[in-house]
Amino acid sequence: MVKETPDLTTQETDVATGSDPFADPPEILTLRHEVRALCMRFPDPYWRDLDRRREYPEAFVQALTDAGWLAALIPTRYGGLGYGVREAAAILQEINQSGAYAGPAHAQIYVMGTLLRHGSDEQKARYLPSLADGTLRLQAFAVTEPGAGTDTTRIETTATRDGDDYVITGRKMFISRIQHSDLMVLLARTLPRDDSRPTAGLSLFLIDLSKAGDAIKLRPLRMMMNNETNEVTIDGLRVPADALIGGEGLGFRYILDGWNAERILIAAECVGDGRWFIERAAGYAKTREVFDRPIGANQGIQFPLATAWAQVEAADLMARRAAARFDAGLSCGAEANTAKLLASEASWAAANAAVDTLGGHGFNAERDVERKFRETRLYRVAPVSNNLVLSYLAQHVLGLPRSY
Repeated sequence: MVKETPDLTTQETDVATGSDPFADPPEILTLRHEVRALCMRFPDPYWRDLDRRREYPEAFVQALTDAGWLAALIPTRYGGLGYGVREAAAILQEINQSGAYAGPAHAQIYVMGTLLRHGSDEQKARYLPSLADGTLRLQAFAVTEPGAGTDTTRIETTATRDGDDYVITGRKMFISRIQHSDLMVLLARTLPRDDSRPTAGLSLFLIDLSKAGDAIKLRPLRMMMNNETNEVTIDGLRVPADALIGGEGLGFRYILDGWNAERILIAAECVGDGRWFIERAAGYAKTREVFDRPIGANQGIQFPLATAWAQVEAADLMARRAAARFDAGLSCGAEANTAKLLASEASWAAANAAVDTLGGHGFNAERDVERKFRETRLYRVAPVSNNLVLSYLAQHVLGLPRSY
């Protein structure tokens, strides 16, 4: 039976007594409480059924939209909530910690930063109010290509100026949620690649998918988790010149801003996943008896869960630091990447500990652990591989020679 009101967390209790200087301020705790209450309207059977049928959580995404949560970063003057990344991270963390899945909706939050920071006043006035009230959705972000992978400078999709238009041709891979999006941010080459300046000549476009017609073709890809993802072929897509976001050739610089926000928000989701796994596993370990004792009394059960808890909480602190630096306008590449690295590894450790704790039930769809297990596994390789994060930290933080 679903509770009408979520229980207070330990952190919320500590805030009420003023005993935790690292706790969220009351306004963020209120936000968390409200998001948690919304998620309780969509309990485990809802997600289990969608996963079985591989269907998009339309009702859940619409509820998030109606509540305004997907407009978290949109300024209030455009009808949004005017929040920073710190608040947006709290929203996504609570979604995953509730047992829900933020993946089908999170792009509308983190892609928004690109439009907010680099879009023209006309683009913001045209699109942001409709994005804020849910009339339009911006859920698709088209960067990855089959021949480029994580080397974004190798993308081959081209955007050629033709009078008052650009004509775009190319192929994108692993583009999610496009069937449920009205707009798409797309990265293309407006100049050929120059080995001496490989990031130059990349430009960002805001694509109105309703006007694409047959120029965009999709090939849906069945993924390990319930995430609607596609290979996208673009053949002679004509878009007006005012679809360009910011300056021509500056797109790579723009998406770096978006990537930092994305890494922080993904880290928050992983923290939410990790806490869900630990709570679910610990609850089972307290009540499941084997050899006349709860299995939670065995150190073989205790130690992996306790280790995962420590990893998740440490990752949460780094994610909070990265969000604070982002919102303050400070450089946060190292912090954002580290948060994503630590959180994705922590959630994966928690996932494995949960499966081991539940034994056969860890693989039983009725217990939901295997569903969340598949969902959280993605974040060790996406939106950036953890190996690439380590290479980034080695080069940019430790000053070691570039390895790629």
